[in-house]
Amino acid sequence: MIQSSEKDLCAHDSEGVRGHPGPAERLEADSLSSPIPPMQFPAFDWPRQRPTPGSRELDLLSPAQVTKRHRKLLLKNPPVVRPLNSSSAPSLDRWRRLSQVQEARKQLMREVCAKYKSNIKRTITPHHVSRIFVEDKHKLLYCEVPKVGCSNWKRVLMVLGGAAASTSEIKHDAAHYGNHLMRLDSFDRQGIAQRLETYTKVLFVREPLERLVSAFRDKFENPNSYYHPVFGKPIISKYRANASQVALRTGTGVTFKEFMQYLLDVHRPVGMDIHWEHVNQLCSPCLLDYDFIGKFETMEEEANFLLRRTGAPGNLTFPRFKDRHPQAERTSTHITQQYFAQLNASERQRAYDFYYMDYLMFNYSKPFKDLY
Repeated sequence: MIQSSEKDLCAHDSEGVRGHPGPAERLEADSLSSPIPPMQFPAFDWPRQRPTPGSRELDLLSPAQVTKRHRKLLLKNPPVVRPLNSSSAPSLDRWRRLSQVQEARKQLMREVCAKYKSNIKRTITPHHVSRIFVEDKHKLLYCEVPKVGCSNWKRVLMVLGGAAASTSEIKHDAAHYGNHLMRLDSFDRQGIAQRLETYTKVLFVREPLERLVSAFRDKFENPNSYYHPVFGKPIISKYRANASQVALRTGTGVTFKEFMQYLLDVHRPVGMDIHWEHVNQLCSPCLLDYDFIGKFETMEEEANFLLRRTGAPGNLTFPRFKDRHPQAERTSTHITQQYFAQLNASERQRAYDFYYMDYLMFNYSKPFKDLY
């Protein structure tokens, strides 16, 4: 079995989990003047809020318990609000809401990990942190999940580290391959442990099937000298009856149905890839206990909130531009539903089951009404 080794081919929505587990058991379900250390996004006694409009998540927004540690932190580091015109500077109400959302997400992730993961006390190895980028100046650790804005996040890290003056001047390839950035696994064990203990660990996620469709469109509907021969050829060879010699030779033209046959096959003709791998495999959230869990659906607001909290320059905001296949429409809920309409109900169920832990851990709702 071939195992994909392409480590850095990710892009902001241009547009594994080594086998397919059975369905898991279902659970019943404005500027801050100074940064604060990791694990210290203080909670407040505030009323219940609704999720951010446009978000497809079902965040648990019950008031978080205010611990003695939180109260001490609030006394020492009260939020200082200064009037700024920048949309990146959250108001006090927004700051409270976003802080509350973070507490709810982290609590849910810990509960899911405690219930389903028996390996959360394993020793952390360099492999577990191989997808984490390090920004020492602002003490940030960012775990890269492809198709969740990772190229633009790497642009932000380059600016924070002084490798560039602005995100707009960083070309696609430099961001794509993470030029000038260090990975956490490049440090010795002491360096890894010290950074995990003292830096702010950041993870951004996306609706799982939408991320999957985004990856398929990017890698198989556009010319690609890696994915067509490495993945396309074996997929067409195994799942397409009477395939043409051109298709067998080039690997171009893989259909979404063929791609899903490959993904859900326990005997895949080619291994998994980071672009459709589970977040649990990429970033080990049950092992590393992330301090900030952001979502693609509310990326701009949450990324800018995080930047303000970590003491980033006031003029640095998360980029909006899309520099890869800019003519293509971004993968959306509607587009995702169009692709999955090509599958039958059983295939849609298996796809949901395949990513069930990501749905559960990050509190995304079922994408189709006929799922159980």
